[in-house]
Amino acid sequence: MKKTLFFAFLLAYSYSFAQNPYVMVLGVAQDGGFPQANCQKECCKAVFEGKTAKQFVSCIAVIDPISKEKWIFDATPDFTQQLHLLNQKPYENSKIGIFLTHAHIGHYTGLMYLGREAIGANKIKVFTMPKMKSFLEKNGPWSQLVALQNIDLQAIKEDSTIILNERISVQAFRVPHRDEFSETVGYKIISPNKSLIFIPDIDKWQKWNRSLEEMIKSTDYAFLDGTFYADGEINRPMSEVPHPFVNETINLLKNIPQNQKAKVHFIHFNHTNPVMNPQSIEQKEVKKKGFKIAFQGQKVSL
Repeated sequence: MKKTLFFAFLLAYSYSFAQNPYVMVLGVAQDGGFPQANCQKECCKAVFEGKTAKQFVSCIAVIDPISKEKWIFDATPDFTQQLHLLNQKPYENSKIGIFLTHAHIGHYTGLMYLGREAIGANKIKVFTMPKMKSFLEKNGPWSQLVALQNIDLQAIKEDSTIILNERISVQAFRVPHRDEFSETVGYKIISPNKSLIFIPDIDKWQKWNRSLEEMIKSTDYAFLDGTFYADGEINRPMSEVPHPFVNETINLLKNIPQNQKAKVHFIHFNHTNPVMNPQSIEQKEVKKKGFKIAFQGQKVSL
């Protein structure tokens, strides 16, 4: 009886991804990747020695099995490998679009692979906020992608809804961050059945003019900035990179119901973050408190 129920569950699970739009996690690391350049610590040494798997830079994709369309959220330095993950059958020839969150290296530099030196793409739609759009248009080498029509920039507005097809729409919302070259946004991805929030980068939650708790209540999944686990993790002032620590976010949300905590998936981990290690006390503690750790290859149905 148990075996029959298990196979029924597997069948329903597979059917869900065959019929409904879904989100796939293509990477979970902070902009510098994992391993990170010039890192001599044990965390990266284990990857260089082949003892631990490399982790791609933070990125998700939305896939529509019906329309054979897919959209990548952030174009990372690992774009080549991440596109390969997306190009598996039966979606190898499906249309692609890109949404950008902001102009820090892990979130837009993968656009370079769309240029004449690599793919030589033709009018790939790239959705950006106004300042980000201007940055790409006015600064090389990105301006060449625009001039050669490798990319087709699509201006979006804060809190407006972009209807991608009859099943999927996207809303951009501003978040506070180090905006040297562009705005920073998070995205809410909406289907008829469920929705998902993606905030890979944000400064301390207290700087935001929205309630994180209310945001979580309004969605089914929340993939949130988990760059650092706690203070003192790197050998420079962490006030220079004021991400909310994972333990801060957990403390902020400690009183919400368990079913709300289960929506939270931490993502965008610095190479020093111990939650990257499945055997760490810190990852076990995060899960014990009811929260989740995003992982490469993870899929959630919309």
